[in-house]
Amino acid sequence: MRLLTLATAAALALMPLTVEAGSDDDPITASLQAAIEAYADGDLQYALDELAYAQQLLNAMKAEGLADYLPAPLEGWTMSLNDDAGAAMGFMGGGTIAQGEYAGPGGSFTVTLMADSPMVSSMGAMLGNSALMASMGTIYRVNRVSFVEQNGDLSGLVAGRILVQAEGGDIDTMIAHLETMDFRDMQNFGR
Repeated sequence: MRLLTLATAAALALMPLTVEAGSDDDPITASLQAAIEAYADGDLQYALDELAYAQQLLNAMKAEGLADYLPAPLEGWTMSLNDDAGAAMGFMGGGTIAQGEYAGPGGSFTVTLMADSPMVSSMGAMLGNSALMASMGTIYRVNRVSFVEQNGDLSGLVAGRILVQAEGGDIDTMIAHLETMDFRDMQNFGR
């Protein structure tokens, strides 16, 4: 398995990459090249460490892309990104997460997007089944996506792989923010 991982890293490092990849300023290419050199020198642990670092950087780039799908704050509201949200994704089996914290008149709430995670896949059976969702709570339709409300929180599934959650605020306010999201475009995230 390790040999396959190193071979994959070598292939990626040798492929032409976009956006100035391959330049000295590209940390992903530099990390992959360091992994190849460490492997060639027989330093397997350092090679693995460099591959893990390159993967971390790639996941961070992917998370930035997911954050672009968070709703813009409505008039009178502010949003700040929670940069620490992805720290626990490794413990949840991987995936990508973006989280926005919204504050405005009358309160605050959080919108979380989680993609391509085994945890989301396991929830897909629940959130992908309208009859089962109806037994769990009140259903709200937002831009053709069904959200179930449980204890004041909303959860919906986009394209069977992206969990959208809004928590901690007034239902109408959270729905108004969710209505500004482009779920059809979100289906193409990471592809």
